[in-house]
Amino acid sequence: MRILLDECVPRRLKRELSGHVALTVPEVGWASIRNGNLLRLAEESFDVFVTVDRGMRYQQNLSDYAIAVVVLVVRQNKYEVLQPLIPALLGVLGTVKPGEVVNIGS
Repeated sequence: MRILLDECVPRRLKRELSGHVALTVPEVGWASIRNGNLLRLAEESFDVFVTVDRGMRYQQNLSDYAIAVVVLVVRQNKYEVLQPLIPALLGVLGTVKPGEVVNIGS
């Protein structure tokens, strides 16, 4: 599975996604591109977009995109806070479908 990590997700997180191709928004040269345009670009090359931006669901009609969105629901976007969510994220990657939004965390 090809996974794109949003700018707000620590890039260290991609090391935890073994068995998948994971890249960050800056690595693919899309830093500072807004959510709608970013998702349009991402749906061409990626299966899943991972973010901590809880507001994205209200700013975009995510079902219009041919990419799944996983929102890591945390108070801080630090690696140490996100790391406990990795098992749930890995579990979701096998079942999430394009246009679907899945929240992981509290």
